[in-house]
Amino acid sequence: MAAVETTQPALADVSKTSSEGYEKKCIFCKIVNNEMGTELLHCDEDISCFRDIKPGAPHHYLVVPTKHMGNCKSLGKEHVPLVKRMVELGKEILQKNNVTDLSDVRFGFHWPPFSSVTHLHLHVLAPASQMSLMSRVVYRLNSYWFIAADQLIELLDSKGETT
Repeated sequence: MAAVETTQPALADVSKTSSEGYEKKCIFCKIVNNEMGTELLHCDEDISCFRDIKPGAPHHYLVVPTKHMGNCKSLGKEHVPLVKRMVELGKEILQKNNVTDLSDVRFGFHWPPFSSVTHLHLHVLAPASQMSLMSRVVYRLNSYWFIAADQLIELLDSKGETT
């Protein structure tokens, strides 16, 4: 497995994030603020990425907003650029880990109430063809409990439009 570049914020940046947009009971806020000892594969002022603790595929990463943000049901049309950037970061992390077949990848979000952490997080799974039966159920595209990133973007883009 190829090494992954780690970009971690300086301590000054972490304290700034901690005072604004930080939920002290949120596990993902703690991870992003280096309170859990989890390796951050990417961290900037907008989004962060780390490995899923219970991987559903050989490559399973979570891309989260660096500042606490609610689940995908709380998003509006104005969040489309953020979601697109989360997907792009997921693709970059996969490529850094020698995953070049992006047709065998799953990008998506658990749809509330089926999300265990309320901090918005994108699941990046690859190769999808190597997911276990249970993972195929848990991360089943366009089910009641999991929505593909592109479908969420379409849903958000259509918010506010009248028919």
